[in-house]
Amino acid sequence: MHRSQTRARWAGPSGRWALLVLVLAGLAGWLSRLTGRGAGGTMPGRVAMWLVPDMLRRLAVGRRTVLVSGTNGKSTTTRLLAAAVASRGAVVTNADGANLRSGLITALMRDRHGTATAVLEVDEVALPDVLAATGADVVVLLNLSRDQLDRVGEVAAHGTRWAAALEQAPHARVVANADDPLVVTAVRHARPTESDVVWVAAGAPWRADAALCPECGDAWDTAAAPWRCAACGLAAPAARWKQLDGHVVSTAGDCSPLRLGLPGRANAANALMAAAAADLLAIPLEVGLSGMRGVREVDGRYLSVVVAGKRVRLLLAKNPAGWQEVLDQVAEIPGRVLVGVNARDADGVDPSWLWDVPFERLRGRDVVVFGECALDLSVRLFYGEVPHVVQPDIAAAIVAADTPELVVVANYTAFVRARSVVRSGAAAA
Repeated sequence: MHRSQTRARWAGPSGRWALLVLVLAGLAGWLSRLTGRGAGGTMPGRVAMWLVPDMLRRLAVGRRTVLVSGTNGKSTTTRLLAAAVASRGAVVTNADGANLRSGLITALMRDRHGTATAVLEVDEVALPDVLAATGADVVVLLNLSRDQLDRVGEVAAHGTRWAAALEQAPHARVVANADDPLVVTAVRHARPTESDVVWVAAGAPWRADAALCPECGDAWDTAAAPWRCAACGLAAPAARWKQLDGHVVSTAGDCSPLRLGLPGRANAANALMAAAAADLLAIPLEVGLSGMRGVREVDGRYLSVVVAGKRVRLLLAKNPAGWQEVLDQVAEIPGRVLVGVNARDADGVDPSWLWDVPFERLRGRDVVVFGECALDLSVRLFYGEVPHVVQPDIAAAIVAADTPELVVVANYTAFVRARSVVRSGAAAA
């Protein structure tokens, strides 16, 4: 970033006021942590945004910025991309997952002069507003599926908003999942010539939200791979990046082994998307992947620790598509399975999505149900013919376990509680 741009950000009375607000906002975050009211991930941003409405724009101006959005995989892809970028220079990111405007401001406050590259996870609903405010250089679009319908509405609406936002940001280069019909449709509406679009074959196992063509509403050509509309011809674009025999490869000739510290197909796909974005930032493939290999957990996701003599692994799943991916991982992990669900605002207050999750995959496993919606989940497992016991408190469930291996799978606020219990137990061991 040019020094003149740095000075311009805080020049004049309004700039000096904004700079003072950053100090006040930082103090608010410190008080929030001191009083135990929060972790300080959003409070500074809220204060700054209230006092200076255009604070996000000020912090982003002149800065190289990448936005990562989608229904699933945002946090992990952002973490992997930030690790890749850090291998070649300074990076600022919202590693705590606070992905609304207030959280993004809090993250960028750590580098108020704009010298570091910003790699930011952004809520899929907030993406249009954030893209307009930051003027991001690169936008990474992972996938779209149902999630918290009580809060964010129908899935198709996201694609429409994304397309409109991308049309208003012709400067932004787009890295998009070529295997997700909803993502492809949104991007092609905004970039019909597909200029400045990098397609990635990241996979899309969950197709329930695109059972019909999003363009014309007709059926898919069942003989086409990976997908093609039988009526209008909408089809998966040719991907520049893909996985082949355990390697990341590109049509430009890049090729490097994909060895990660994170498990599962979904994380390999997240790394592939991150590698494609890193390439646009002039980070060589092997350099970027080397940085990603050091990532072994993402804010507690995939954490593996010993608690009370038991090996406990933590997995997060927030919606049907995410649960499908996580249940694939659970199948590879031995031991008792602790499954937890809450229905707070951060989770979505409507737990009817439980009936969209293929919990039948847990048949034959030793299953314990916990969380505030333990009884709702118990009913779902009963009809799925999955024997289980109910123990609403995760701490009690871990203590009572008589197996050496445990895997805990939970949605957001139930996961946060489980993470706290597991970390406290590990620290006390």
